[in-house]
Parts: sequence; structure tokens; C-alpha cells
Amino acid sequence: METITVDTAGAAARLGIAVKTLHKKRVYGGGPPFLKLGRRVLYRVADLDAWMEAHLMHSTSKKVAA
Repeated sequence: METITVDTAGAAARLGIAVKTLHKKRVYGGGPPFLKLGRRVLYRVADLDAWMEAHLMHSTSKKVAA
């Protein structure tokens, strides 16, 4: 099975966040897993989908575990 990857701009678009936000999450943590291949940074689409699913909320009153 082929692994589908996207670059940072593609990942940000899929997640609906700014590229700059994704850069910060890579540096400080809290973002989706990524691949570093030389200078290239890639994200597996399956990892992006799993990361979004893990952040699914049902109420704004619940505190998110860090």
C-alpha cells in the first residue's frame, strides 16, 4: 500500500490552520507527526487525519489534556 504524503503547505491546508502555526507546532510540540527527509518536511495524510480525530471535541467546557 502506498503512503500518501504532503508538504507543510498541503498539511496546513488539510488541517485548516496556517503554515506558520504548523511550523511552531513542529518546534514546540503538540502537532502531528512528521517526516524529515534531508531538508524536506513531509506529513503522512493518515497521521494528519489521526491527529485531527484525536482533537475532536464535544464541548468547549472540557479541558484538553496537554
